[in-house]
Amino acid sequence: MPSEDRLMRLDEAGRVLEWHRAAQETFGWSAEEAVGRTVAALLRGGPAGLTRPDVMPPVLVRPVLADEALVWDVCAAAEAASGQDLAILRAMFTQSPVGLHVLDDRLRIVRVNTATRALRGMAEDRLLGRVFSRAYGLADPAQEEAAARRVLASGRAELNRIVRVTPGASGREHGVYSVSYVRLENVRGDILGLVASAIDVTEREHALWRLSVVDEVRRRVGERLDVIAACQEFVDAVVPRFSGIAVVEVVEEVVRGEAPPLVPVGREVPLRRAAFRGVVSAYPVGEVRRLPYGTPFSRVLTDLRPRLLTVEEGTLWLAADPPRADAIRASGAHSLIVAPLALRGEALGVVSFYRHREEDPFEEADVALAADVCAHAALCIDNARRYARERTIAATVQRRLLPQRPALPDTVELSHLHLPAPEGGGAWFDVIGMAGSRTALIVGEVAGHGMAAATTMGQLRTVIHSLASLDLAPDELMARLSDTAARLAAERAALPTGDPLHREPLTASCLIAVYDPIDLTCTFVRAGLSEPVMVPPGGAPAVVSVPAGPLLAGPGNAPFPATTVDLTAGSTIAIGTRVLAREVLAPSAPLRALFDEHAHEPLPELCDAIAYAVSDGRRSEDALLLLARTAALPADRVFGCDLPAGPEAAPFAREAARRRLRAWGVDQEAAFTTALIVSELVGNAVRYGAPPMRLRLICNGMLTCEVSDGAMSAPHLKHARTTDETGRGLFIVATLADNWGTRYQAGGKTVWAQQSLDGCP
Repeated sequence: MPSEDRLMRLDEAGRVLEWHRAAQETFGWSAEEAVGRTVAALLRGGPAGLTRPDVMPPVLVRPVLADEALVWDVCAAAEAASGQDLAILRAMFTQSPVGLHVLDDRLRIVRVNTATRALRGMAEDRLLGRVFSRAYGLADPAQEEAAARRVLASGRAELNRIVRVTPGASGREHGVYSVSYVRLENVRGDILGLVASAIDVTEREHALWRLSVVDEVRRRVGERLDVIAACQEFVDAVVPRFSGIAVVEVVEEVVRGEAPPLVPVGREVPLRRAAFRGVVSAYPVGEVRRLPYGTPFSRVLTDLRPRLLTVEEGTLWLAADPPRADAIRASGAHSLIVAPLALRGEALGVVSFYRHREEDPFEEADVALAADVCAHAALCIDNARRYARERTIAATVQRRLLPQRPALPDTVELSHLHLPAPEGGGAWFDVIGMAGSRTALIVGEVAGHGMAAATTMGQLRTVIHSLASLDLAPDELMARLSDTAARLAAERAALPTGDPLHREPLTASCLIAVYDPIDLTCTFVRAGLSEPVMVPPGGAPAVVSVPAGPLLAGPGNAPFPATTVDLTAGSTIAIGTRVLAREVLAPSAPLRALFDEHAHEPLPELCDAIAYAVSDGRRSEDALLLLARTAALPADRVFGCDLPAGPEAAPFAREAARRRLRAWGVDQEAAFTTALIVSELVGNAVRYGAPPMRLRLICNGMLTCEVSDGAMSAPHLKHARTTDETGRGLFIVATLADNWGTRYQAGGKTVWAQQSLDGCP
């Protein structure tokens, strides 16, 4: 401070230590007369005609530390503080809850407000003269001292700094304060020191911390609809933010997607240790066991009341669970909160929060926080449980709707690779035996997942089987399947807007391949799926060029063009849904080289090679690949002959059939029945059909009689009256045969009938 501004310096008792020229000019006393006397005596008895106290000029009185002693500098003031200003300052330093600290330019405390809650009752002389960062037990004193020096050097105030005080320091409790630093200057801009204000924000910070814990749990828990994943997300969210150790144990029925038990939970109910994060786990994660009786963990499941416990060496319940007691000792845990995972009076599990080593013990307010976060975790776990149950049901429905053990003909060898989606999907395949020893290979895919996709897939499979029994051509079969899918889509669109299915339009794709082992041809038709791949014996795989048809239930009435290709016996056909077609069958697929390398191996080995190599990433939809290796029907199992156009056609056909049946070793009774069926079919062709006519017998597990003619007229089954002379032919055929039907082709039609014969190879 400039010496010309200073009037005098006083000690703590008010005695004059220094008396400057300005004081002599103002008050009239010389330095020899004033030094050693009290300032009060000087003002009362001043020389005649000089300044009296009531007309004394304005002065500034400033505390200063000199040689570890507190002295007061009295200086001439350019501006005088008003009485109101002085009253405000007096109130701030004696009554304000805001902690005020006046620091000199060396950051030592020269004045302090001791009226705050934190400093109430503390002796002021314990603080005066000490550097402020050392006078209090700050968590990071160096950082605060650096901040104060920045303000002292730059004059730029630093406001609302969050400062933590460690417990026990200077007799103070743990606290959090909002501290601001402002530089002190006189009217000429000279730096006098700092004012540091401190506001106790412990409760506010604790409230914010509690909110941050709840927000973190709500943000992180429930991202995945999986019970175990939700439990792991929960312990990751609370450790170390809320506790140093966390354990989640869930009722085993909940993990399986079943309904949780009601409270009180019986002793026999097992719990799975679903998640753990901490130092030492008492039991392996994933272990299923019953909780020992007489522990706070089992007690919580009887009344759903959270408990705050102090863990000490002699705690009684530790003896009931020795592995947990050992883990607690090894972890240094000293404070425990046990809280239930419960919803609507049903117990899903229990959570244990531990604080260990140097962590602060839990308080009663922490119990309410633990209950809040556990309530949210319970809701997420229950959602995951319900989803797991729905997923299990959907997957079960899908498995039951897929062909379990399809009856395979001798002419086709099958193998398939099915990679189900976690939620269950709508991919399927079918193998349907058709008249004439033909086999229909069908692969389809319903977009979406869950119960909706699985049930829609089941409906389409039922329709396909019904249409296949009518022996429709592949393109007509696909068109009628699309019509059915369109009706299902219309029903879904007509659902109330609140129904989830209303917002999910029905989309499905399909590919049908009909293999004829007699003609060695295969007819393909597709609706949306990728083109199939054919591998001739000893040859290179090649994509079969099949024109793309529209998706099932798609807009418009575009046709489904069919493609018929010659197929050498021993060829392999590969048909895949969208995912595996993109990864395996497409010419640029990443696994196409692998497929080409193993294409001639046995089909199970080819499936395994693809399964080992296919991406194991989490899939959101089903993936299916159907592999079929063809074989020719031996020529000795097929008999055919042309028939005359007149009435002699029936006896000619009967005799030809009897000769062939004797050669096949068919017994006499079955041969008689077959001859009768042949006679009726040929008689109908002669009467209602047109030449040319032909008879064909196929013996391949079942005996098939086929009569072809050049007419397109459709045969109709009639129930003749007793007086009718005609109309009984097809009725007799339908009675004697297991199945019969009509197949149309470009040059006419074929009426066929099938019988199950033990003697037919």
